[in-house]
Amino acid sequence: MKMTAQSTYTLINPATKALAFELFDFVDDSYFKKTADRNYYTIILATKAQGQLSADFSTYPIQSNTMMCFSVYQPFIIRAEPFEGVLIHFHPDFFCIHKHQKEVACNGVLFNNIYESPATQLTEEEVSGLAPLITQLRTEIRQPALAQYELMVSYLKILLITASRYKVSRQTNFQTRQNEEPFILKTLKDAIEDHYRTKHRPADYAALLSISVKALNRLTVIHFNRTLSNLIAERIIIEAKRQLYLTTKPVKAIAYELGFNDEFYFSRFFKANSQVSPQIYRSTVGFGKEQPNNR
Repeated sequence: MKMTAQSTYTLINPATKALAFELFDFVDDSYFKKTADRNYYTIILATKAQGQLSADFSTYPIQSNTMMCFSVYQPFIIRAEPFEGVLIHFHPDFFCIHKHQKEVACNGVLFNNIYESPATQLTEEEVSGLAPLITQLRTEIRQPALAQYELMVSYLKILLITASRYKVSRQTNFQTRQNEEPFILKTLKDAIEDHYRTKHRPADYAALLSISVKALNRLTVIHFNRTLSNLIAERIIIEAKRQLYLTTKPVKAIAYELGFNDEFYFSRFFKANSQVSPQIYRSTVGFGKEQPNNR
């Protein structure tokens, strides 16, 4: 990447010796041209951009003042010219969005939202609202002092809350647009949430909604930019990741709870959608460390 060493700031977890938090300024898209195994959350604020984001089986146009948020091990590729801005990585051991959902409420908004693009177009005023928080994080990581972790987590929380508010305002505006999603898709969202543990086939949901698979799939592609199979798979993976992180349940037990009778089929399914195996995810993400008897 075309940047000086001084433009990258990294905080290492003293207990694990792994990355806890990182912030750097980018001046081109070289870092983003290939998918990578990133066992941390990613926030990108592109102040100058013109190009395309590929993520979650879909592609999205991006331009200046775009915010992009990605979950742990969520693959993405960006190709843009120009492409300038700031990137933030944080590991779940540094700040877990699952454990702090009541405080921050960004899970399902910035992260793990299977129905919307990970990219959000911001106004100049909104970018200006995030800039001081990023500056505070940059300053604090450059000058280690008493309670550095605690203060950085506080700044990160405010950043996530502010960014979530911006995105929620977009979602509210979205519902007033002329191409508001059909009622049947609202029913589909509820059906996926109620049945993703037991129903994995598009035909199952088409039958529940009394519509053909082809017609339902066409609607999901138009309104969510994803196939119905993609939506179902993403919802299963979100829950699998949550359980792998927050619990010490054996992979076999998690697979069974998610409707997979074959642990090895579940592992292949997980890796196909997450780039890594369930075991690697658990051992590198943090809190629910793999136990000796876990598989």
